[in-house]
Amino acid sequence: MYNKLFCFGLGYTARYLIDHLKDQNTPWQFSGTYRSLRNPPAPAISEYIFNGAHPMDHAAAILSDVSHMLISIPPQENIGDPVLQYHAAEISRLKNLKWLGLLSTTGIYGDQKGGWVDDNSLPAPTSVKGQQRLEAEQDWLKMLHDHQIPVHIFRLGSIYGPGKGPLANLRAGRVRKIIKPGQFFSRIHVADIAQALSASITSPNPGMTYNLVDDMPASSSEVIDYICDLLNRPPLPPLDYAEAEMSPMMKIFYSENKRVRNDRLKQELGITLRYPTYKEGFSALIKGQ
Repeated sequence: MYNKLFCFGLGYTARYLIDHLKDQNTPWQFSGTYRSLRNPPAPAISEYIFNGAHPMDHAAAILSDVSHMLISIPPQENIGDPVLQYHAAEISRLKNLKWLGLLSTTGIYGDQKGGWVDDNSLPAPTSVKGQQRLEAEQDWLKMLHDHQIPVHIFRLGSIYGPGKGPLANLRAGRVRKIIKPGQFFSRIHVADIAQALSASITSPNPGMTYNLVDDMPASSSEVIDYICDLLNRPPLPPLDYAEAEMSPMMKIFYSENKRVRNDRLKQELGITLRYPTYKEGFSALIKGQ
């Protein structure tokens, strides 16, 4: 009998999870949504349109026999979580659903002025987007409470991997070395996200939250310098944070300073990170591994 994974949002992490599950012994069927249909379509994935502004057509029939579900679409202003906004009723009636994973963010912990947070730390968002993420988490946990939907929450650090993150941006000439003394960011390789989600699927624990980060928070400038060394490139010129022009998203990124622990990821899910720090991660990416 097949497991059936439906992904609301077939983005970078969801597609990586699908590739990871394809390598397992358990047979899977995959489906999910894009904002618009792609040409050509992804192989072995049934695709549907859901743009977050309108309900997905024929949702009850499409979702009826789903056994696993991943939510990777972020909440939206004035809507909240668009999946819940338009499809809570259909999801609440699913009889075969064994696992639902919500991709959230460590941004729900807000600014900790460089201090540590762990899986048991209370959320304290300091940005509008962080507050939206927290509200989405709470709304999904209400689905667990009211309808026994097996919700699991994964709070992700900054994601990097093949074609995504500072290495890809450096090669494309899109990265700057911004200097903000004492600033820390937590990050994680997409392969480690995939193995964590897979481990949770194997050993579900509804209602649990997990911080998905590696073992070494570090400044972005430190990471960029390390990548330049690996590439035998001269270091990028430093740009003082106070002088840097930034997008609204980047301003949020730099306004929050914290270090995030991943104890539950290891202790409960039994994960050994393939890339425990950015050094192993970017070294492997440069070697094509």
